[in-house]
Amino acid sequence: MLKRPPISSLLAILLLLALLLWLALGDIQRFQREAPSAEAPSDETLPRVEFRTSQATPYTPRRVVQGQLEAHREVELRTRHAGRVVDLPVAQGISVEAGAPLLALTRDALEAQLERAEDRLALARAELAGAEDLRQRNLISQPELLRLQSSVSVAAAELAELRQAFDETRPSAPFDGVLDRLYVELGEVLQIGEAFARLVDDRRLTASAWVAQRDAHELSPGLPVEARLLDGSRLTGELTHVSSRADEATRSFYIEAEFDNPERRRLAGASATLAISLPEREVHRFSPALLELDEEGRLRVKHLDEEDRVVSTPITLVAINATEARVDGLPDTIRLISLGGGFVAPGDGVVAVPAQDAAEPVAENSANAGTEPESP
Repeated sequence: MLKRPPISSLLAILLLLALLLWLALGDIQRFQREAPSAEAPSDETLPRVEFRTSQATPYTPRRVVQGQLEAHREVELRTRHAGRVVDLPVAQGISVEAGAPLLALTRDALEAQLERAEDRLALARAELAGAEDLRQRNLISQPELLRLQSSVSVAAAELAELRQAFDETRPSAPFDGVLDRLYVELGEVLQIGEAFARLVDDRRLTASAWVAQRDAHELSPGLPVEARLLDGSRLTGELTHVSSRADEATRSFYIEAEFDNPERRRLAGASATLAISLPEREVHRFSPALLELDEEGRLRVKHLDEEDRVVSTPITLVAINATEARVDGLPDTIRLISLGGGFVAPGDGVVAVPAQDAAEPVAENSANAGTEPESP
């Protein structure tokens, strides 16, 4: 007799047959010629983001560099005539006016040589006057007349040289200033070209510095500059020069700024921090954590349009520090995504939730804040 298959095997065979029948026939009731219309996602399926309204505000960016102060004019005075020092009319550290004598050297035989040169010139002129009268009567030749004219010119040149040498025995101040250093003593013999004093005009100061090439294109003469000194005091001035060519070694540009120093404070040679104020710009202020980089390496910010869709806009970084970024390139008023921006992409619809207790950034400007945003 044949044995009956187990009940479990029969059930398995029946289930397999039913499955094959269902796969073969399909769900006929759901076959349609056209795809069903997509249903608009409900608010429950859209991602939620937090936003705060950001309004552009005026901001004056600054470029901060380290510089050095120097006197507006400073010169090493050197002798143009050799001689022994017979008088020092001005003491070291005294203010002098332009043209004031600073030194007296011996004149030795210069006075006698000067008198002799004057006599030679007078004689040459008298001979020339007589020759011109004779030439009118054709009693002397033209070459002889020219020789006498040359003698007058030579005598005049010798007299001018002696007069200049005579004056150079009493060198004077070329401009108003302070006799900052005096290198000589009475009785000392000086040679031609030897330095005897240093004259400094520090009523105005010139600050020099170097700026990075990425910042040089923003600078131009006339921009306001503030010099911050080590003692905490400040000077105000303006930028006077920006070099047209970068230094080959550092690829940085040389700049100069001028400052008034009416009190003649001793600042020449000191270091200073220069804060150059750039033209005012309209910027948005928010946390640097909200900045993003796109595939091309450009900075972007995500915000919402009127239909609560995500928009990613490229921006220009104006200034930044650890707590605040200041950027431009955005509309005057935006709804800035402050939370959840990393989970949405441009064009996505979202559920926009206003930020609770959204506070404005701390610093309004560098005068009230502890640290000033740095240039990017």
